[in-house]
Amino acid sequence: MHHTVYYTAWTPAGTGDLVRTLSLRGLPIILLILAALIATRAIQWATARITGRIDQGFKNSDELVRSESEKHRHSVAQVISWVAIVIVYLVVAFNIIRLLNVPITGFVAPATVLGAALGFGAQRIVQDLLSGFFIITEKQYGFGDVVELAVAGGIPPAEGTVEDVTLRVTKIRSSDGEVITVPNGQIVKAINLSKDWARSVVDIPLPAGADISRVNEILSRIGEQTFADPRMRPLLLDAPTPMGVTDMEIDEVTVRIVARTLPGKQFEVSRDLRSRIVRAFGRAGISLAPGETIQTGAMGAPAQSESSS
Repeated sequence: MHHTVYYTAWTPAGTGDLVRTLSLRGLPIILLILAALIATRAIQWATARITGRIDQGFKNSDELVRSESEKHRHSVAQVISWVAIVIVYLVVAFNIIRLLNVPITGFVAPATVLGAALGFGAQRIVQDLLSGFFIITEKQYGFGDVVELAVAGGIPPAEGTVEDVTLRVTKIRSSDGEVITVPNGQIVKAINLSKDWARSVVDIPLPAGADISRVNEILSRIGEQTFADPRMRPLLLDAPTPMGVTDMEIDEVTVRIVARTLPGKQFEVSRDLRSRIVRAFGRAGISLAPGETIQTGAMGAPAQSESSS
């Protein structure tokens, strides 16, 4: 007489229900995850096409700088992409929880504790998001702008060209090629150096006995020659204008020449003006004040703005 003995392995309580649920709903969960990945790639592809079309329009145009509307559209496209991806993952996570038959009421207590923790620990994130929202909606700056951002905490200002603006951070590339990431909530002052137009300011220190009338005549001639130069004319909105004496000390005076330029082109115009001034003063026998050099101050249009934080 033969006896059949069956051995069963012990499993934790509830494991069977979990295995059964995964076996029945595993395929829908996998499909949801794949759909989320595909949707993310589609959003990124669409954003790249939109921003690429904006950039292509800039490259194919005769303008040397982006218009304010192009900067704003580029920034808005990046923000919408970021928000859309977050929504996709939230929807997928909610549907996976529903497929696993996890009662939503069970999340009420943990959500309350988590909300309280976020209220204390994530204030900075909320501040960053709100500040980013106001930066975008108020068009304080956008992709391609040259900015100077004063950061809270006594940190030196971040200067460079804006490469990316999201609701949480602003990424700018400095003149040294470094990418600086600044949380939007930490920006206490934003100076836009390429808003609508910019200003090139060149200060010239001269000895106290210099003939100011002659200096102004030379500077006026330099301004006319610069504005007539086919290479510089597209960068200028009007002819560089001498402003006369702007500062006076015991042994020296400072004379200034100012030019309105296209956004972001003030630095190139300043370099050209300095070169022309040095050559013209050398031919005229006018020397600078002892131990002084020609100073350049490049500033943007009056577009300084306090970041909403």
